[in-house]
Amino acid sequence: MNTATLNTATTVPTHPAPTLSSALHRACLAARIAADNKGRDILVLDMRPCTPLFDFFVISTGTSRRQIHTLAEETDAGLRAEGDERIGIEGYEASKWVVQDYGDVVIHVFDPDTRDYYKLEELWADAVKVDWEQED
Repeated sequence: MNTATLNTATTVPTHPAPTLSSALHRACLAARIAADNKGRDILVLDMRPCTPLFDFFVISTGTSRRQIHTLAEETDAGLRAEGDERIGIEGYEASKWVVQDYGDVVIHVFDPDTRDYYKLEELWADAVKVDWEQED
């Protein structure tokens, strides 16, 4: 059998990978998803001036374990639809503070008491607040 024929016959067509949108766009999308799912006190913080580890934090509050799970799951589904892939998730079982890592965007979903205790927006007070409702 001709090797060229074998290689041609077994070649699988490939589809181009989706182009990942900007970190700002994906952070604002995550904030909109949180708002659509009744998340409260939603913030997007531009972390670029503060740390080289990631570009944006998205912080929101859920009022129940079920809502916190929904916020995490719906955000992941929305970002996957954009071509993003979650690197890690912590806190899902305890549901007091769920953090999802997308590399350049980190998403935090808190219950009210845990958010008040850790006060990430005060800890990272040098970060610029993004007007996520006005971003495209």
